[in-house]
Amino acid sequence: GNYGIDPAVRQHKTVCASGAVFRRVSRHPSHYRSADSLPHWLETSGVRGIEGIDTRALVTRLREEGTMRSVIAVGDGAIQDAPDVLRRYLAQPLGTPELVASVCVKAEEDKGQGPVRVALLDCGSKEHIAESLVEAGAEVLEIPFTTTFEQLLTLKPDGLVISNGPGDPAELDDVVATLRRAVEYKKLPMFGICLGHQLLAQALGAKTFKLKYGHRGGNQPVQDERSGKVIITAQNHGYAVDAQTLPSDVEQTLINLNDGTNEGLRHRTLPISSVQFHPEASPGPDDANHYFRDFVGSLREQHAR
Repeated sequence: GNYGIDPAVRQHKTVCASGAVFRRVSRHPSHYRSADSLPHWLETSGVRGIEGIDTRALVTRLREEGTMRSVIAVGDGAIQDAPDVLRRYLAQPLGTPELVASVCVKAEEDKGQGPVRVALLDCGSKEHIAESLVEAGAEVLEIPFTTTFEQLLTLKPDGLVISNGPGDPAELDDVVATLRRAVEYKKLPMFGICLGHQLLAQALGAKTFKLKYGHRGGNQPVQDERSGKVIITAQNHGYAVDAQTLPSDVEQTLINLNDGTNEGLRHRTLPISSVQFHPEASPGPDDANHYFRDFVGSLREQHAR
């Protein structure tokens, strides 16, 4: 919290975290762009926080045990109730459609102008994804993740981007069914990002699995399988595509050099591809920003024919 809060770099309209854990919170930020302190921002956003926690010990335990569920409890009564709350929490699946619904647009939003129209299926999209598509020269229609294939076609998009988002891709059957229809249509170029990569992989016939150690941060090395080139990427996900389950008409294009997991795919005959990382970064390195230019550029070439 030393930097405080700068609204200009926010990547979502709301705070998507349910809680925040700190060793010590700075109540007096020091940055020329700061417009608010971290504790006040969390309070006004309705997000619970707790400080005085040995975060290094907590991170060490998470590293050893993998992702774990937790409850923030403050006060004697809350602490006494915590076991019951945790038991109810444990009974719930991790990545439900309700989780995605809480962070996606509720109605179509039109952004930018351009000779090609990109439909952005919002599963919890970061703001800079739409901005990057607009910068690449596209009109962007951001649409809810519940949009059906028939509704999608009425928008007459030149291409479809499936965004990042929270949760378990295996819980989003309706979205996968919509994407499967789009694949079978064979006329709609598609590009998936993070959760969108996993959903698209499932629509193509592959399976996903939960990582013991999720990929977090802006320094994940990814290698192109064809060229051998390595880029540094921003990532934030706890699930991955099982490359061993990719069908024969889909090829793995990228791998993570830390653990060898899948980072990208491409259909061998259809204009469909996806990446596990965040090419828009924000924050993070911009090594992969060209994926937006490449996708929009291919749509413009197709549009000009």
